[in-house]
Amino acid sequence: MRRFDAIILDCDGVLVDSEPIAFDLLADDLARHGLVLTHDRLEHDFLGGTMYDVFARARTQGATLPDGWVADFYERLYARLAEGTPLVPGVAGVLDALDAAGIPYAVGSNGSDRKMQVTLGQHPDILARLHGRLFSGQTLGTPKPAPDLYLHAAAALDTAPGRCAVIEDSPTGCRAARAAGMACFGFSASGDGARLAAVGATVFHRMADLPALLGL
Repeated sequence: MRRFDAIILDCDGVLVDSEPIAFDLLADDLARHGLVLTHDRLEHDFLGGTMYDVFARARTQGATLPDGWVADFYERLYARLAEGTPLVPGVAGVLDALDAAGIPYAVGSNGSDRKMQVTLGQHPDILARLHGRLFSGQTLGTPKPAPDLYLHAAAALDTAPGRCAVIEDSPTGCRAARAAGMACFGFSASGDGARLAAVGATVFHRMADLPALLGL
């Protein structure tokens, strides 16, 4: 019996290396509105959330963000991402291994549908493999850390939650996986991954190592 019957992947930081681009833009933006934060602090406070979360939390920390900031930031972010968003190294090999094993997979992201089209659309082969299996917590109205997004993806894959594994890079996403009753593998490309391990994820540091962890 194989270890898992379906795999659900986060998008930003797992499939596409979009987070450095987003955090660069966010750091500049918050600084212009009176809140200067290091990249480490930005990741600690905001990784895995939505821009609506960022807006609310940054305001409580003293940022003078205008009411229309979220929509404006998204437009500028989409434009920046469209200039070039690389895949996370090794992720194509992970999908190859899943395809070879006949294991279905889907994406569950707190990013918007439009954002996934902007980033994954730059990689047509990857996007084609995910046709009909891209799910946004914003579209569903239940972003992580609520489990609903991952439960929705599992249902779309016709797989019981306990037979699914989630691939995540944020504590927020790992908590969603745990709440959904799914195993979680936490990808930490840099650092020791302690924050992911603390919320129950099995930490790994290279995508090339993931197929073996999944029993492929």
